[in-house]
Amino acid sequence: MTAIILLGAAVWPNGPSPTLRRRSAHAATLWHAERAAQIIACGGFGAHPPSEAAAMRDLLIAAGVPESAIVLEDQSTTTLENIQNALPLLPGKEVIIVTDRYHAKRALMVARHFGLQATADCPQMDEMGLRLRLREMLARRVYARKLRQL
Repeated sequence: MTAIILLGAAVWPNGPSPTLRRRSAHAATLWHAERAAQIIACGGFGAHPPSEAAAMRDLLIAAGVPESAIVLEDQSTTTLENIQNALPLLPGKEVIIVTDRYHAKRALMVARHFGLQATADCPQMDEMGLRLRLREMLARRVYARKLRQL
């Protein structure tokens, strides 16, 4: 059975960030299209409550996804932790990772390291800025080293 791993993003003082909203809406669309039976919402507490996972659950329910199809992983604070903590919650090895396109390569690298048959499905977003591209280039190198040490 395929599951969606929905990767978190910031919760702002006034609620979910636009990134969190965009990713959650995309995961709901995939669920409604019957691409997966379950959504693992990943993300712990940041600067503002609730946890990213809880905020995503609320957005998913508002988008018509039943609570019974949503599993919370609310302890993680990094992409590595998101996927590592989701492993025991998964019904199988086949997953669709929902994140933004700039982040997808790193998330797939981590998921495949843990033996998941992973693909990414990313929501549309405005053009990615240079800062995000540079951040992800550096982050992929750091993660490649981390994964070799696991």
